[in-house]
Amino acid sequence: MSESTDLERHYVPGLERARLFDDAGEPCLELVRSLELLERFLPTSPAEILDVGGGPGTYAAHLRGRGYRVRLVDVLPVHVEEAQAAGIDAMVGDARHLEHEDDSFDAVLLMGPLYHLTRRADRLAALAEARRVLRPRGRLVATAISRFASLFDGLTRERRDARFWKVIERDLRDGQHRTPDPDQPEWFTTAYFHHPEELRAEVAEAGFELEALVGVEGPGWLVEEQWADRTRREQLLFATHAVETEPALLGVSAHILAAARK
Repeated sequence: MSESTDLERHYVPGLERARLFDDAGEPCLELVRSLELLERFLPTSPAEILDVGGGPGTYAAHLRGRGYRVRLVDVLPVHVEEAQAAGIDAMVGDARHLEHEDDSFDAVLLMGPLYHLTRRADRLAALAEARRVLRPRGRLVATAISRFASLFDGLTRERRDARFWKVIERDLRDGQHRTPDPDQPEWFTTAYFHHPEELRAEVAEAGFELEALVGVEGPGWLVEEQWADRTRREQLLFATHAVETEPALLGVSAHILAAARK
C-alpha cells in the first residue's frame, strides 16, 4: 500500500478534527498548547499565513477568527473539502511544490507535513518551499512527532499486542513508523518520527534561523486521561510549561515544535 493510500485510509472524514477534542467537545491538551504556541510565535494579525498540511482547518479557523488572513493547502481532497465547508480559503497541494509566489506570506505553518514525509529529502524540500514563499524575516512554525512517542504510548496505554512493540522497535531504530494493521487508527499511519536534534538540524539545513524548539504536550500527555479534571488540568499545563524547552525532556513530548525565521 502506498503512503498516499495509507493517508487517505487513515484520515477518513472527520477523524482529524475529532482527534483534537475530547468526548465533551473541549480542546485536548495538544490543541490547547498548539494554539498557545502559535499565539506566541506568529506575527500579529492581520498577517498573511499559509497553513501547509492544514487538514480540515482547525488551526486555520482559529487564526482566521483572530483576524489573520489564512490560506490552507492540504494533499488530501477530503481535508480541503472540510476546510472549505468551514469557510476557509483552501486548495489541494503538495508541501514540496507550493503553487505560490516567492516572498508572499508573513508566516508558514507545517503542522503535519514533516511527519508524513518519510524521506529526509522530501522534508527538506517542504522546508525549502516554506522558506521560498516567506517574506524576509517571515516566521516558520513546524511540528514533528517525537521519536519516542510510540514507546511512551505503548507503556501508558498498556498496549499489549506484540505487533505494536515491533513497530516501537523500528521507531526507535530509524524513526520510520509503519503500522501493520490500518484498521487500528490509534496506531497511527505511515510516518516519520523525529529525534529532537534531527528537527533542529533539518530546519537549519533549510536555511532558517531557529528561535525555539519546544515540547508541545510535554509530559502532560502521558496522563492525559486526567485532562477532564479542571484542577488536574492546571497541573498538567504547569508541568508542560515548566519543561517545554528542557533539552533532556524534549523527546518526552508527543509533538515537538520548531519556531524559526527566514
